[in-house]
This record gives sequence, C-alpha cells and structure tokens, in this order.
Amino acid sequence: MEWKKCYLDVLLVPLSFMITIGYHIWLWYKVRNQPLSTIIGTNNHGRRLWVSTIMEDNDKKNILAVQTLRNTIMGATLMATTSILLCSGLAAVISSTYSVKKPINDSLYGAHGEFMVALKYVTLLLVFLASFMCHSLSIRFINQVNFLINCPPESTVTCDYVSELLEKAFTLNAVGNRLFYSALPLMLWIFGPVLVFVSSITMVPMLYHLDFVFGNSKKKDKMDEIANGV
Repeated sequence: MEWKKCYLDVLLVPLSFMITIGYHIWLWYKVRNQPLSTIIGTNNHGRRLWVSTIMEDNDKKNILAVQTLRNTIMGATLMATTSILLCSGLAAVISSTYSVKKPINDSLYGAHGEFMVALKYVTLLLVFLASFMCHSLSIRFINQVNFLINCPPESTVTCDYVSELLEKAFTLNAVGNRLFYSALPLMLWIFGPVLVFVSSITMVPMLYHLDFVFGNSKKKDKMDEIANGV
C-alpha cells in the first residue's frame, strides 16, 4: 500500500524539478547569448555602465555608490536572515517526531511514511541552507565592491574588475532568490505531490514574464551585439 502511494511522489516531484531546472537552463542560455532580451542581462549591462560612471567621477559620486551598495547589502542580509531562520524552524520540526508526522497523516495524495516525511523536510532544509549560503557570499562580494569602487583612478583596480565582482554578487543573489522561490513547491510537498506539480507549472510562466524583456526584436538584437562587446 505504501509503494502505491509513492507512485505520485516518484512521478510528479521529479517532473516538477525537471520543469523548473529546464526553464533555468534555458534562461541561462538566453542570458549568455542574448543578454538584453532578459532582465538579468539588461541589469548586468546597466550595472557595468554604472560602475564605470562612478569610478570615472569618483570625487562627486562616491557617497552615492556607498549608499546604493549599502541598500543592496541590506536586501541580501534580509534574505539570508529569513533563510537561516526558516532553517532553524525546520531543524526544530525535524527533531520532533510527533511534529513531523502529525500534519502528514491527513494528506490525501502521496506517501507519508517515516522515510518520505524525513526526505521532504531534509530536502526543504537543504534548499534554505543553499539559499543562505548564496546570499552570504553575495554580501561578501558586495562588501569588496564597496571598498574597491572608491579607489583612485590611478590605482591598479580597474572598472572591469569591480564590475566583475559586482556581477558575481548579483548572480549569487539571484541564485539565492531562485532557491528561496523553489522552496514554495517543496513546502507544498508536505501536503502531497500534486500540489508540487501544480505550483511548478504555475511558477514557470510567472518567472518567464518577470525574466524577459518584451519589445522590438531587431532593436534587442543590435543591443545584444553592443552588450557582448562591452
């Protein structure tokens, strides 16, 4: 009986992961080849121009740079704190057998044996830990940029180097956010695999409309050529 209940978990949960991972692989391909057709690529291009502008006129814009980076650190810190707090809550739930098993016994679909329950909570815990790590590393890179962006023009620190550090910081921040978002379907997995599948196929179209710039394709192609040359 337990194996029959596992059928939906075995089929729908991996399929949900494949849909989400496949979308992000395609998004990564678009960011690499047509950066200005995506929000991520457009923002990366804009940040490179911003770093160049700040470092060329550092005497007048150094305070602006520090304030902007400080706000970015505050956002990443909030996400990192939220992730580690959720990790602590999940660890407390996992440590209590009664708390873990009781909500699952009323589940209508999927398995809710001890192994499956532990797998659900541990997977969710690992996702939040990975999100925390990404946001922590993002804060580390932004702190480095915070110092280097105010270096004098005659120093060995170049705009390209600072831009690369800032791009790494925002890439890690984006990965941490996506991991945090992916925890929502995993939370719903506690109540059954059907909700995981429905949540995944609903989230992907929403992310698509948030990740891509819609407009004149010819104009974007020309801008992509300019961006690739930067």
